[in-house]
Amino acid sequence: QVQLVESGGGLVQAGGSLRLSCAASGSIFSINAMGWYRQAPGKQRELVAVLITGGTTKYEDSVKGRFTISRDNAKNTVYLQMNSLKPEDTAVYYCAAEVGGMHYWGSGTLVTVSS
Repeated sequence: QVQLVESGGGLVQAGGSLRLSCAASGSIFSINAMGWYRQAPGKQRELVAVLITGGTTKYEDSVKGRFTISRDNAKNTVYLQMNSLKPEDTAVYYCAAEVGGMHYWGSGTLVTVSS
């Protein structure tokens, strides 16, 4: 079992920045990858960024060059630094961890970008 708690969402103007945090607890030694997803109103949940054990990162095309996923192993925390935010980035952002093919989810944090 892995527990995930997100924080850092909020309201920001277009062009601004936010950093999301995801604190993991439980069987963290078995995590293969951690990532951030988002779900905008009326849309399907989509993968934003993923960090695979070993350091490989992948990003959704629309956030490349603006978002950065990173981790602090000492704090068991994964971050999503979001710069140059756009109104279309408005969504609930979810942290996820993959363990043996199973996904664990946080409860989400709302990011609202005003124009």
